[in-house]
Amino acid sequence: MPSTDAVVREIAAANRILAHFNVVDAYGHISRRDPENPKRFLLSRSKSPELVEPEDIMTFNLDGSVADGRKDKPYLERFIHAGIYEANPEIMSVVHSHALEVVPFSISTVPLVPMMHVASHCGAHMPVWDIADKFGDTGLLVTNLEQGRDLATKLAKNRVALMRGHGFAAAGQTIGEVLKISIYLPQNARVMMDAMRLGGGFKPLSAGEQAIRDADGPGGRELDRAMEYWAAKAGASHLLPPRK
Repeated sequence: MPSTDAVVREIAAANRILAHFNVVDAYGHISRRDPENPKRFLLSRSKSPELVEPEDIMTFNLDGSVADGRKDKPYLERFIHAGIYEANPEIMSVVHSHALEVVPFSISTVPLVPMMHVASHCGAHMPVWDIADKFGDTGLLVTNLEQGRDLATKLAKNRVALMRGHGFAAAGQTIGEVLKISIYLPQNARVMMDAMRLGGGFKPLSAGEQAIRDADGPGGRELDRAMEYWAAKAGASHLLPPRK
């Protein structure tokens, strides 16, 4: 089990990585379940991801309340993370993004499916959650636990849930896994859109192909190598322990 300090630094690095690869901009966030208390999670204070430092990381309860007594302003949509962690104890890390490439699939009847090998961990089924189905007209933001729980119900045991007209939530067993999902999901959406523009049919990954890739574990083979590369590109290598 990694130390809390190591996890805090990894969360800060992950924020920088997501920003570098344009998965998040001024908005969006990544969290990690507290390694010392599974009924809590770690998430930055309300701050643009590219600017997050280890000292910005706060601790929250699974109802979205601040657990460490800090007075810093939290993200409004921390309830995305709270709802998912509460619903599924296997989940260790959560990302919320507004990646534009994904949004068209959240407002269309065309399902987003894995088209390329590096997107296999996104999962065969990526359901669309429409906040209006239960809550009517809103600002489309997840601002309370009831909404977060409803999103978590739609996500269920999948790794990605698209959020209608908003973006996506992704969940994984490690920070590395959820980073891989979140980085390659928008790229996969672009590839699928390009294939559709060609005017013919397209061939997604088969269930068997996905199963073979999943057999390598959360994030697949050589995830440490990818983490090392992503951190270097984002100027965050100093936040991760040296690769063995």
